[in-house]
Amino acid sequence: TLTEIAEKRLSAIRDFAEFGAGFNIALRDLEIRGAGNLLGAEQHGYIESIGYDLYIKLLNEAVLEEQGATSGKKVECTVDIRVDAHIPEYYISVSAQRMDMYKKISLIETAEDASDVTDEFIDRFGEMPRVVERLVSVALIKAIAERAGIRRVEEQGGTLSFISDTHDLAVWSEVFERHRGLTFRGGVSPSVAYRLKSGEDAIRMALAIMQSYDEEKNKDEKNDGKA
Repeated sequence: TLTEIAEKRLSAIRDFAEFGAGFNIALRDLEIRGAGNLLGAEQHGYIESIGYDLYIKLLNEAVLEEQGATSGKKVECTVDIRVDAHIPEYYISVSAQRMDMYKKISLIETAEDASDVTDEFIDRFGEMPRVVERLVSVALIKAIAERAGIRRVEEQGGTLSFISDTHDLAVWSEVFERHRGLTFRGGVSPSVAYRLKSGEDAIRMALAIMQSYDEEKNKDEKNDGKA
């Protein structure tokens, strides 16, 4: 009788049978057995519990810290919009699989990442419930907001607020052209605010504004590069 690990290893060999696939097989084996303490002597680790992608992300940050270099860590953003956003048990009944998908959602950085995670949900578990779609959207809002230096996205009394210590006004001015109704509020913590219309979805609107910001920021950076 084959053990679970043996079955996984045989499956990896079957999946990566083409010429030059040795690296992929080694990588899959790393995921199966755990990476251990890569900078020490132990040959066991926690990769199985936190996932390979997150493990590598944490490892890179730790190595950069030891080297005295910056990891380019972004502002931590809190998204405070009162909606139901989670992975329900009726959609993914196995807790380990739910945790795996939560980890993948937490690693979303771009719209392409969000699309890949959405495709995986649909391929593995069927059509996504609205609560899962919201969760993916919240992760993408958070990622874009952190790149923009926004430390809080909140909805109170029908108003969306994007709060930061500083704002890139040149980029925001273009976003204002695309989304009528945005206003700028000064003070100790300046914010960009948007009054939601009746029946307007706060998550969808926050995501649309953040994606517009990301697009305009990328255009601005490309223009600077050409100059």
